[in-house]
Amino acid sequence: MSGKNLIKMAALKEAFEKAGFKNIRIYIQSGNVVFEDKSKNEEDLKKKIEKLIADTYELKVPVLVRNLEYWNWVIENNPFISQQDIDPSRLHVTFLSEEPENEKLEKIKDLTLDNDRFIVIGKTVYLHTPNGYGNSKINNSFFENKLKVTATTRNWKTVNELKRISDSI
Repeated sequence: MSGKNLIKMAALKEAFEKAGFKNIRIYIQSGNVVFEDKSKNEEDLKKKIEKLIADTYELKVPVLVRNLEYWNWVIENNPFISQQDIDPSRLHVTFLSEEPENEKLEKIKDLTLDNDRFIVIGKTVYLHTPNGYGNSKINNSFFENKLKVTATTRNWKTVNELKRISDSI
């Protein structure tokens, strides 16, 4: 949550508490919220959180929910992490709202821009951006436009930190 839709993380945590979420942890000013909830339905949680944000802040923002099992899978399956000469600070993960259609994936699957590479597995995109994510043309807008899904990206350090936080709950 940045730019025009800025929400202070402490206030967001408080809103989550009031909504009945448990063991809430926040991580940096980017909309990362880790919490415990008995619901197993990610779509219901997504709608609940979108409504919470809309009602509390009068903002319509897309929300993606991922459970701990998925998060562990993301870390264990990064195809770039074991490659030689890969700087982990140049790795990112883009989370998609849904699995893209095969025909849209086919159009971009072999694309490499300025040495940037990506691999799409389900609703997860692994990115390697040797010149930095800020300089890459393979970003959220790229995936949203080409795949027609909502996308949000986290650097590899944040992905691992969110897992660490999740494990502590």
